Amino acid sequence: MQAPSFDHLLIAAPPGCEAQARWFFGGLLGLEEIPKPDALQARGGVWFTLGDHQLHVGVEEAFMPARKAHPAIRLDPGAIDGIAEALEDAGLVVEWDLSIASQRRLFTADPWGNRIELVASR
Repeated sequence: MQAPSFDHLLIAAPPGCEAQARWFFGGLLGLEEIPKPDALQARGGVWFTLGDHQLHVGVEEAFMPARKAHPAIRLDPGAIDGIAEALEDAGLVVEWDLSIASQRRLFTADPWGNRIELVASR
């Protein structure tokens, strides 16, 4: 029997989020967009690859941002500073957290206020 494994993470966003999702996750974070199955296209949202897994941005009509629950996206150690700079240049807040000695990590928010963590090894 195969052990359970992680398939995807869904982040909720308000209706009409697709352009901002592409800008933030595709443009700023560099994730590759993947096509949604035809049967799910009408629901809105955007899907991205995230290593061996997927990140789904899904539409929620009564959207409320997740301020505590969040994905932690692992980056190449050489990429985290450039991404942090791009986030700040885009007007987003970047909060570095130095509490784990073996990691460089920061917190920001996506365009809808969901908490996002970016992590890289030291």
